[in-house]
Amino acid sequence: QVQLVESGGGLVQAGGSLRLSCVASGRTFSSYAMAWFRQSPGKERDFVAAINWSGGNTYYADSVKGRFTISRDNAKNTVYLQMNSLKPEDTAVYFCAAGKLAAGTFHNALDAWGQGTLVTVSS
Repeated sequence: QVQLVESGGGLVQAGGSLRLSCVASGRTFSSYAMAWFRQSPGKERDFVAAINWSGGNTYYADSVKGRFTISRDNAKNTVYLQMNSLKPEDTAVYFCAAGKLAAGTFHNALDAWGQGTLVTVSS
């Protein structure tokens, strides 16, 4: 099984930036596609971004396209989410996941989640 630990969340003003990190351990990190999801209070967990095993292909939710960038460093077993031009509606707990990409859709094949990291964007 894979263990995931997210970090980098915090409080930021609208228009600001944050960089989230997710360190994975326990399995061969470079074998998996990675993704970020987020969950606001009372809402379902939503897809944010995904990246294939090599980092050569990335996918984004329409709500974050052009503002967020997902990347990975396989040597460090880490996936990142650079978030720019943050909006109050980006406020959520952000989770990373390891799995597979098929036709541009991420599948959380391992069903493993970290504890998440809270991002709060003030207006």
